[in-house]
Amino acid sequence: MAVPVMWRGTTPHGEDWVLVRRDEGFTLRHGPDEIHIPASGADRISVTRRWWRTTVNVAGVPERAGVLHGLSGDEGRRLEEAVQEALSGSLAAWTERLSTAIETSRRDLRWITEEEVTALLSTRPSIADGEPAVVGHASGAGPLWLTEEGTRRWVRTVNDDVAAAVIQSRRSFFDTVESSPLTDEQARAVVTYDNRVNVIAAAGSGKTSVMVARAAYAVSRELARPEEIVLLAFNKDAATELQTRIQRRFTAAGLPAQGVEATTFHAFGLKIIGQATGRKPTVAPWLTNNDELGILSQIVAELKAADPRFRHAWDWFRLLLFTRPEEDFAEPSAPDAWDPVRRATGYRAMDGTSVKSEGERWVANFLYLHGVTYEYERPYPHDTADAEHRQYHPDFYYPDIDVWHEHWGLDANGNPHPGWTDYLEGVAWKRQLHREHGTTLVETTWAEVMEGDGLSRLEKELVGHGIRLDWDPDRPPVRGVKVVTDADMLRLVRTFMLHVKANSLDRLEVERRLGAGLVRNRRRASIFLDLYWPIHDAWQVRLAAGGYVDFEDMLVQAADHLESGRYVSPYRLVMVDELQDASQARARLTRALVAQPGRHLLAVGDDWQSINRFAGADLSVVTGFHDQFGPGPTVHLTKTFRCHQSITDTAASFVRKNPAQLRKTVVSVHDRPADPAAREGVQLRTVPSAAEVPRAIGDFLTQLRDAIREGVIAAESVSVDVLGRYHQDRGLMPREAPPGIHLAFRTIHSAKGLEADYVVIPNLSAGSYAFPSRIADDSVLALAMTGGDAYPHAEERRLFYVALTRARRGVLLISPEHNPSPFVTELVQDGLVRGVGPRPVATPCPGCRVGVLRPRSGRTGHFWGCSTFPACTYTCNTVPLPGERPSKTMSTARRPPF
Repeated sequence: MAVPVMWRGTTPHGEDWVLVRRDEGFTLRHGPDEIHIPASGADRISVTRRWWRTTVNVAGVPERAGVLHGLSGDEGRRLEEAVQEALSGSLAAWTERLSTAIETSRRDLRWITEEEVTALLSTRPSIADGEPAVVGHASGAGPLWLTEEGTRRWVRTVNDDVAAAVIQSRRSFFDTVESSPLTDEQARAVVTYDNRVNVIAAAGSGKTSVMVARAAYAVSRELARPEEIVLLAFNKDAATELQTRIQRRFTAAGLPAQGVEATTFHAFGLKIIGQATGRKPTVAPWLTNNDELGILSQIVAELKAADPRFRHAWDWFRLLLFTRPEEDFAEPSAPDAWDPVRRATGYRAMDGTSVKSEGERWVANFLYLHGVTYEYERPYPHDTADAEHRQYHPDFYYPDIDVWHEHWGLDANGNPHPGWTDYLEGVAWKRQLHREHGTTLVETTWAEVMEGDGLSRLEKELVGHGIRLDWDPDRPPVRGVKVVTDADMLRLVRTFMLHVKANSLDRLEVERRLGAGLVRNRRRASIFLDLYWPIHDAWQVRLAAGGYVDFEDMLVQAADHLESGRYVSPYRLVMVDELQDASQARARLTRALVAQPGRHLLAVGDDWQSINRFAGADLSVVTGFHDQFGPGPTVHLTKTFRCHQSITDTAASFVRKNPAQLRKTVVSVHDRPADPAAREGVQLRTVPSAAEVPRAIGDFLTQLRDAIREGVIAAESVSVDVLGRYHQDRGLMPREAPPGIHLAFRTIHSAKGLEADYVVIPNLSAGSYAFPSRIADDSVLALAMTGGDAYPHAEERRLFYVALTRARRGVLLISPEHNPSPFVTELVQDGLVRGVGPRPVATPCPGCRVGVLRPRSGRTGHFWGCSTFPACTYTCNTVPLPGERPSKTMSTARRPPF
């Protein structure tokens, strides 16, 4: 500690005053009183003069204001000089400490961490009168204004210089620590040895090499001992690869690897709980056997058998409330049916009736499931046509009770859609008709049915009018109409449970979120929660009965032990792989691991590859890294060693349209125009039907075989992965592959982290089991998640990006020509794919830009219509060229002419 500096004086009343400066601050004593002011608050001392009297004040200490007053002019000037000298000396001492830290960093080539900078700034004297101190810049770049930001800029410059010097001086280490020399950006990620480092790694950019080299660098420079290093991976295969690479590369570098631990989050959580409690828990066997939906099915069956109200609510939600939870009044969902009688698009109900809106479909399904006989848009029995009105056709008519039913398109405030003119006048006219003719009218509104308890109220009204309801959840829909199954419901429940547990939510917090308006349809969400919590409780009872834990509780309990101090982390260096797959529970465990001073976290991830939301992954963990873990540098790995630039450009152009993702550049190291593979890129082949997919794949494999034989591909064999969106896409595989072709099928989710020479995506369609998946995230998940991604098909777009970037040399997309995926249409419109094969690539629909134009014929002859009909009713007489505006011969009629 520095020797204290002291100034003395005497007040007019004979009291001695003493001002003492030490490195940690100031002490002002007079008589029995003593006030301590930290160095960072030195400007709180001020000396004021009025006439011949002087007063010493300490700002922010009102009870001590005017601690010395009435000093004579000479004594006041003496004290004022002492205060100014103390302030100046304190800043000089602090500046000297900063300069020493920087000189030491340059001498030892040691990174100055955020923790060290924060500690220095906490003792920095405040600068009086708004005048920042100026010191010489150690790099010779001139004076530096020592504001907080100036200090940080100075440290960043020093760290940049240190990193460059370390990379240069240890070039041999970085060239040999992995099997291939590290690039400059990989080496920079390794030597950026701050407390919190976020590495954004493009697909195929060598993130594993960075993690292995980081561990070796820490050991070689004695920044951490092997037993103080842990690497946390998302799954067992990744952890095993890391451990193998650590052992192999440490041995090659002559470094001790014993003690470096690479493990999964779940195995690590079990270890912490075991060491903290003395009893290592057992994971529930139905989880290790991937049978969690089976256990949930058993739980639901037991709850149904024990409580008829639960059974009714389950089927009510499944059949009436599950479908289209994202329905928006201002932007209604696209129609999915065509009514040839009314010659209009519509929404097909379970009984086959085509109705005009999603809300009417909910009503029609309610009536069908209750066995209610109704007629849709039956003409009103009284003549209503006049100069202003057509003949009246109410929405529903119940012949058994002679009651009419209107479903009004009104929101919660009683307002119609902004584009509907004279709608309220029409409502008033229809109501008046029923009053004049004495007919009975039942009314519902869009807001009541879609966002409230409109169906329950309708049930009571119909019973009151004499209808006998016969609820039968097993009543089969007409052919072609799909209903939500128990399995669909169970998947929603499981996803909700994953996020509830990962975020450590209880009933009170979920109810608070419900009240905060995180979901629009609060009644629907309330019904779901009434179903969810009994299932949740039964799940917990099963865990307790067997002495088991599930994966989410395990992570939360491990974090609890760390935060409470029951387990003290021995790790100085923590590295996390695939951060984009981390749940909030994993993020919490990671924060707890590095909460103590002197800990270092390096996390590697790519938000473009975040595809595991269904398993609890939270994209904000990587996009909001510094909010989650604290300030520090972000390092980008932009060079991919896997894909050629043509593939990289296509994949990046496609996925970066999502505005919620981090902007980044990806550059291939294989961009060699002389290499034929560099020109293969992403190709599209259209087929008449799914039955032709195996043949298309077979043709592609034959072309690869011929290219190998002719020397166009400079290899004796190549690998081809067929990547399906669903397991059932395996059925599209050809029976065998030609010699020299190593063929495998994988789902895209299971292919993450893998690569092949070529990738085939065999079923890019827009129908059932489509890609993008038509199963949207349910709105109730907002009650359990920290935040979502509102961009259309955001996660499916990332999944498609993952599929494209598994390929080293080329990608073949296969799509039905008349029912393509909207992803295919988008790629064609943007000029990002090249058509191959005997059939031409279809023209994207200018109307919706989602479907493609396909030939049709009707009463007026042949024409072209959109493949998404009836969702889009665009028609034209001739096919426009790409980018061409519809000509006068083209029609954009709402209904096709047949």
